[in-house]
Order: sequence, then C-alpha cells, then structure tokens
Amino acid sequence: MNKTTFGCLIAALVVALGLSVCFNLIQIVALLGDDPGLTDEIEPLTEKMVSKGQGEAPSKIVHLDLEGVISSMSTGGFLEDALPSVDGIKRSLEQAVGDAEVKAIVLRVNSPGGEVTASDIIYNAVKKAAAKKPVVVYMDSVAASGGYYVACGATKVIHELFGKVGLGSQTFTSGAFKDTLSGARPMREDEKLYVQALVNEMYDRFLGIVSEARKVPKDVLRNTVADGRVVTGRQALAAKLVDQIGYIEDAYALAKELGKAPDAAVVKYHSAPTFLDALGVSARSAKTPAKIELDLTGGALTKLQPGMMYYLPGSYLR
Repeated sequence: MNKTTFGCLIAALVVALGLSVCFNLIQIVALLGDDPGLTDEIEPLTEKMVSKGQGEAPSKIVHLDLEGVISSMSTGGFLEDALPSVDGIKRSLEQAVGDAEVKAIVLRVNSPGGEVTASDIIYNAVKKAAAKKPVVVYMDSVAASGGYYVACGATKVIHELFGKVGLGSQTFTSGAFKDTLSGARPMREDEKLYVQALVNEMYDRFLGIVSEARKVPKDVLRNTVADGRVVTGRQALAAKLVDQIGYIEDAYALAKELGKAPDAAVVKYHSAPTFLDALGVSARSAKTPAKIELDLTGGALTKLQPGMMYYLPGSYLR
C-alpha cells in the first residue's frame, strides 16, 4: 500500500469517527431533553407576514392551514409546517387565542377528510377557539367528510369559488374481528351488520355536528346533500352548508370585519427547525429503533392506519 492510499484511508477513518462521535452526542442531547428535571418550555411559534396592516395599532389576522389527510400521526421536525399534525393545529389555535393582538383566525382547509378521532379533536379545538375569537374557515379545492367536520366548529365558512364539498360516510376500515375486511374471503352477515352499525353511529354523529353548526335538520341533510355526493360552492351555499363563496382574500376581509380590525396585518405561524430537526433526530427517534420503509408511490398516497375509522370519500380509496 503506497503512502497516498494509506493517507486517504486514515483520513476517511478520521472523518467516519468524527461523524460517529457527533451523532452519538446528538442522541445524548436528545435523550437528556426528556429529563424531567430540566425545563422543557414550549417555544412560541414564529410569525411570517402574509400582508401588512394599514393602521398603527398592532392588530393581526392569523392564517392557519389544514392540508391533506387529517391524521393523529405527528410528522414533527421541519416537515411539520408542510404536513401539520393535530397537535400543531391545536397549538397554533391556542397561541392565536392567547395573543391579544390577534383579532380573528382564518383556517384554510384543503382536505379529503381523515381519521374520525383526529377530525373530532380539531373540530373541538376550532369550536373552542371560535368561542373566544372569530374563526373563519376557508374551504379550498376540497373539504370533504372530516374536512367539513372541522369546518363546522368555525364562526363562518367560506367556500372556494370552483371547489368541491363532499358529505357522507362512504368508508369504514377495521372491524372488531381480526380478518374482517381483509378481502381474503366474503364477509359474513354478522360482520356486515356490525361494521354497518359502526358506520351508522359515526355518520349520525357527523350529521348531528353539521345540523347543529349549520342549523339544518338532520333529516333534511340525510335526504339531500349528506348522501356522499360532491357539491360545488354554489350548491353548498344553496344547501346552507357555507355562509358565502369567494377567495382567500374574502376570508381575510371577513375575518377583519368580524374581528373589528379592518387595518390588521395577516400572518402565518411556523416553528423554526432546530439542529436536531434538520438532522431528523429527536428524543423520540433516539429511543425508537430505526425503521426502514419502501414507498413506491413517492408519497403520493397517504397511508391509512389499521384499526382506525376515517371520514374519507370512497373515491379517495379507489
């Protein structure tokens, strides 16, 4: 072995050793972050200006986004802004409510729906926030099933001019029996009755939420738009599912009107990624064995978790 090759080998070993030491130090820091004896204060979310205010008084309208399938699975790290979790939405709503300068909230929903429980949690968080400050939900291209469930907690609902709204309970996932819905065999009659009863119960609660929020009798909903159909913005307005149709700027204007802050700035919340987030390392991941998964869809299809019920249009699963 010549001196040049030997030198390159030594340099490579030194670099590898240095990276290993750094990675282990990062894991130790992450583990220490869970020490109950250390202060673990939640850092406030930072703001990003969407449009400047016109007045001198420091008033703001907060814009939040609920994008994609609603899930209780937290993404964490620097991907949290792109794929907000249930906890992220709740945290943003709580900060907006607690900030005296925030006069109203605009929640943009662009979702086909998602988990029943996750949808219900966000609905309650939106309803709780709306009891303190005006919350305007702007429904973008699609706000189906669980997405509309969430919107029912708002003060006002605006629908995107050419979008779609889907209402109904077209999907169920897992039953109480181990191989129910596996597709390996035809379902027994008792399984069909059991799963249908679960769907009916969730559907009835969904109708109750919509009926209470929109002041439309459940029977009217059940016999008209709440049968799984897709409706346009104008049809949703005619069915009293939304308060008006328009664009996101109309949602901002309505929020300023409801918040009595016509000159307010519009801001978005986001959390600044830490060094550990950038490396994809956290206290949770440091304690969890590495798991390698191969996704042939390139992330185009959201994974549905077994054992959970969803508010999703049936077409989404085909």
